[in-house]
Amino acid sequence: MKNVMSEENGRADDKFYRFAKGKGVMNLPNILTLSRMVMIPLFALFFYLEFTAHYFVALAVFALAAFTDLLDGKIARKYNLVTNLGKFLDPIADKALVATAFILMLTRPGSFLFGLGDWAIIAAGCGVAVIIVREIIVSGFRMVAADAGVVIAADIFGKYKTVMQDLAVAVLLAGAGIAGFTDGMAADIVNCVGLALFAVAVLLTIASGINYIVRNAGVLKK
Repeated sequence: MKNVMSEENGRADDKFYRFAKGKGVMNLPNILTLSRMVMIPLFALFFYLEFTAHYFVALAVFALAAFTDLLDGKIARKYNLVTNLGKFLDPIADKALVATAFILMLTRPGSFLFGLGDWAIIAAGCGVAVIIVREIIVSGFRMVAADAGVVIAADIFGKYKTVMQDLAVAVLLAGAGIAGFTDGMAADIVNCVGLALFAVAVLLTIASGINYIVRNAGVLKK
């Protein structure tokens, strides 16, 4: 019985591998990555397009794009479909998605105000700047390391940082969406949770950036 099930699973994996392999560098992981990049302007469109529940539609697009980030890497590693194109596009798509979301939300600052005054917008802008600058610094480190033949692996802080950033965007969008239907306490609670997640995301961004620099400072000495 176990052998039969194993053979069936093997055939299923073989069929999926042939599908995922695709042609040339255009395998399934890379197609998912490209689709994530295509969804960025689509997210921006629904973010600004004024209609009932447009923030929820933008949230759905963002969530789908974030899910492809999880999916493409898992498929690429499991079926050995890692390509140079994927290595190049994947981090760009990830950073572009999150940076776009936070920058767009700064143009509609209601989510960050929460009755706290203009200083909250300044703090949010600084937080978004920290997130973007951290990604630029880490990308620079990885480029220098690659030239030196050193591979810089993602650390646990970086993984938590990504999760918190995605959650912060999602919850803040949900709060904005709820506020479009009601001015009640529900929107305030969700928005407050989103702001807390954003604060945690910024702290993890700083921690992971410092960790990258400290762990890989030797790369700059070569």
